[in-house]
Amino acid sequence: MTKLTLLAALGILLTVQMVASTKLVCYMTNWSQYRPGNGKFMPEHIDPFLCTHVVYALATISPDNQITTVEWNDDVLYKSLNELKKVNPTLKTLLSVGGTVDGVSPYINMVATPENRKTFIRSAMLFLRLHEFDGMDIDWQYPGQNLSPPEDKQRFTVFVKELRQAVEQEAIDTRKTPLILSSKVSGIKSIIEDAYEIAEVSGLLDFITVLTFDYHGHWDSKTGHNSPLYRSSLDSGSVIDHNINSSVATWLGGGAHADRLLITFPTFGRTFLLSTSQTGLGAPANGPADAGPYTREEGFWSYYEICPMESSVPIEWIGEQMVPYAVQGKSWVGFDNLESFTAKVQWLNSLNLGGASVWTLDLDDFAGRFCYHGAYPLVNHLRNTLGFAPKPTTTPRPTTTADPIASFCVGKPDGLYPNPADETTYFQCFRGNTYLQKCQPGLVFVDDCKCCDYP
Repeated sequence: MTKLTLLAALGILLTVQMVASTKLVCYMTNWSQYRPGNGKFMPEHIDPFLCTHVVYALATISPDNQITTVEWNDDVLYKSLNELKKVNPTLKTLLSVGGTVDGVSPYINMVATPENRKTFIRSAMLFLRLHEFDGMDIDWQYPGQNLSPPEDKQRFTVFVKELRQAVEQEAIDTRKTPLILSSKVSGIKSIIEDAYEIAEVSGLLDFITVLTFDYHGHWDSKTGHNSPLYRSSLDSGSVIDHNINSSVATWLGGGAHADRLLITFPTFGRTFLLSTSQTGLGAPANGPADAGPYTREEGFWSYYEICPMESSVPIEWIGEQMVPYAVQGKSWVGFDNLESFTAKVQWLNSLNLGGASVWTLDLDDFAGRFCYHGAYPLVNHLRNTLGFAPKPTTTPRPTTTADPIASFCVGKPDGLYPNPADETTYFQCFRGNTYLQKCQPGLVFVDDCKCCDYP
């Protein structure tokens, strides 16, 4: 009863505060193509109307300071992703650049000298335009710690400033829409303080994705949640600020623009192997639970590997942190579900943050094969809870008896076609799927120009 009351209250608040969120930025990974069976994810699985931005992870930086691909078929996947903009022209795509090379961020060498930075910026802008991306996402999580020189904090600001200047100049010279600049940054307070000149960087980036997950995991000696909203009464010492509320408070306290901050909604959970009969939050643990059958990484389960448990084991709720966990045998997993997503949206809207990011599309039940709640149950719920407008109607491909509308695009080339039954709507064909689109009020679809115009 408590949970139902909470959700009802959150629903009322969300109705009032929906206008705060303007972005739903969703990441996809180029390594998810290697998962077996139904876990394999390709750009073709992306719903073009689900997110406002899709970020492709990951490209990197070569030793000679050039942007470069990581996977053998990245260029093919780039094309497949960016073709989605033919279906939804408002969709924006970005390329995330970073990661690590032998455990070290490739940015460390690149930002070290003006010449290195100039070389990278020139190569990156040409690369983004060549592959039809709308911008770049700077994966700056690792500088500021371990092998990174302390001056990298200032070098990052200089790099972003030079990149911003180059973007603006290119837009003037070419009369193209300026490239979008974003950054994926740490949510750990100590790293934030070491790695970022917050106020300066915030003013130079279009948005900042705070990675609000991996606060706890199998590296800890006791169970803790992957992405808690608030501090637990059990938290102390070095982990006292390992929660979303503390992370965002650190960014805002440092001068970040609230309307450019996004918090990350993880579509995965972190697992522990229980070492005693205790099963609650803070229970003793000894390493990770077994790897999931599709993600195949110890200590890490995708939502589609977790959701089948919901019908067989109790889902426990951590009230003070507004997140769930489950126990199956000796395996303990802290994850996110529809209820925790709702609570987090209510919280981010109360601060007028810029919106949400998702890590990642390929870890949700992207094809609806596991959770029995349709495709993308978590991300669709997040989109709806943020208050975005309803997506255009998608008519599914026929399975038995062909429906004249559902089967309209079967065998037709991609493109726009009039709807004989309603001149204020039209069909958009893409990969054999039929999308029913609506013209603006007062306009009708004109086949000659493939556009909506006055009758």
